[in-house]
Amino acid sequence: MRTLLLVILFLCGARSRAKSRPNFVLFMADDLGIGDPGCYGNKTLRTPNIDRLASEGVKLTQHLAASPLCTPSRAAFLTGRYPIRSGMASQSQVGVFLFSASSGGLPRSEITFAKLLKTEGYSTALIGKWHLGTSCHNRTDFCHHPLSHGFDYFHGLPVTNLRDCKPGDGTVFTAAFQLLVFSPLQVIGITLLTLAVLKYLGLLRVPPAAFFCLLFLAALILVLLLAFLHYFRPLNCFLMRDHDISQQPMSYDNLTQRLTADAAQFLQRNAETPFLLVLSYLQVHTALFSSEDFAGKSKHGAYGDAAEEMDWSVGQILDVLDELKLANNTLVYFSSDQGAHVEEMSIRGEVHGGSNGIYKGGKANNWEGGIRVPGVLRWPGVIQAGLEIDEPTSNMDIFPTVAKLAGAPLPEDRIIDGRDLMPLLRGESQHSDHEFLFHYCNFYLNAVRWHPRNSTSIWKAFFFTPNFSPEGANGCFSTHVCFCHGRHVTYHDPPLLFDLSKDPRERNPLTPTSEPQFREILGAMQQAADRHTETLRDVPNQLSLGNIIWKPWLQMCCSSPSLSCQCDREKQDGTGSR
Repeated sequence: MRTLLLVILFLCGARSRAKSRPNFVLFMADDLGIGDPGCYGNKTLRTPNIDRLASEGVKLTQHLAASPLCTPSRAAFLTGRYPIRSGMASQSQVGVFLFSASSGGLPRSEITFAKLLKTEGYSTALIGKWHLGTSCHNRTDFCHHPLSHGFDYFHGLPVTNLRDCKPGDGTVFTAAFQLLVFSPLQVIGITLLTLAVLKYLGLLRVPPAAFFCLLFLAALILVLLLAFLHYFRPLNCFLMRDHDISQQPMSYDNLTQRLTADAAQFLQRNAETPFLLVLSYLQVHTALFSSEDFAGKSKHGAYGDAAEEMDWSVGQILDVLDELKLANNTLVYFSSDQGAHVEEMSIRGEVHGGSNGIYKGGKANNWEGGIRVPGVLRWPGVIQAGLEIDEPTSNMDIFPTVAKLAGAPLPEDRIIDGRDLMPLLRGESQHSDHEFLFHYCNFYLNAVRWHPRNSTSIWKAFFFTPNFSPEGANGCFSTHVCFCHGRHVTYHDPPLLFDLSKDPRERNPLTPTSEPQFREILGAMQQAADRHTETLRDVPNQLSLGNIIWKPWLQMCCSSPSLSCQCDREKQDGTGSR
């Protein structure tokens, strides 16, 4: 009887503990600007469900992405660590993964909040975009896959949504084609013409083999270009369900509805147990897409249509939480992986990027427009409704916040750069736990933010800034994104200093004349940067050239005998999430 009583008490305690721990629904948009949602001031883009979250919870007005690019920002979000610590910060111009058959990715040694919650008995799912790698050595080791990082279930896109994934929407490889295809073809053409003229004039004896070799080389380049254009979409733009390809190439038809329905089904199936759902939207990264119900309905063209459909999806999930009576026991978070891509234009000249509000710059640079993102959290009865917090916070903060609420101890064998948000959200603290934040442009420390404990000032010092082009523009339109080193940046000595509390648009850099403590402020920020740098360790570069190039032995294909890679198991299976 005593043993039976102990078992009953244990089971009751476990059940009570499970009920006391919240569920988590984390919405992550792609390239959504802080000026896009209505709750952040947009008057024409309709986002009633995101606005509802803000009115029922807390709106962060200085919420910062740890990186202004997709891959490193998402690595930081999941691990609570600056991406340079995990090797997810590129030293070259390419800062993200472009191919499904690349060997780089989030190392298995990294601990995500999904891993921590899984050990605490949570059901975990990631639905939507991953963009943190798939396999290392062969196509079935799945070393970087979501299921290797704590998620029980994955349904979505292993890489990212690109223009090349949607026929007729152009390509992101224009610069590469110019360098590797069109320029060599021009050289070959000029060489052929020159040799032909010299031979015709009798000034040079040119063997036929020389012409043949040049023509063969030109033909080979053209064949490789045509093969790339033909095969890129099926080989890189596909959906997976767990470890299996479910649709190749990916179809945009009702894609948001399909992923949203799967997310809702996951909630319904796990309503009796603690759960973590990360709904990682493909919107509003190009290629832009929307279903028939939303196409042409917004005041902002294709971009607005996509954003409004994403907002609809948020509302569907909130409705499911209400129906299951789980809203009061679920922490909901909405954000974007970085700011809007201001240089994004369609092949027809339409603006396909969003709004960063009053802030300068955008995706791929560390001006405020590139890293200041929407940040909304709701937990009825715990977080005060309608609260607005203007303290510096980071998407890395979700890691320790979620872990602590779930009862999972933080790992002690590594530095966690995020800070628990709950004291700030509950009103127990009025000051951010981040005195310093470090803004990286890929591998390179670009800027430091300092919010002194005894001051309302928020200092930001740039060691270098991107060279916008054309001159006077608000982005790097000639290269489509800004780069982080070499001729693409201007270095500053002394660093460029701003007080964001007075100059959030970053228009007026301070000088020793305009700021009496100019040198003392920069000295303190440099010391903080030096202390931070001392904590870094050498780790394998996951975004090295060798790790981002396409490797045929890693290529996944649902029809393995050829590279046709055509299948649609989304309709055939009709299976839902676990």
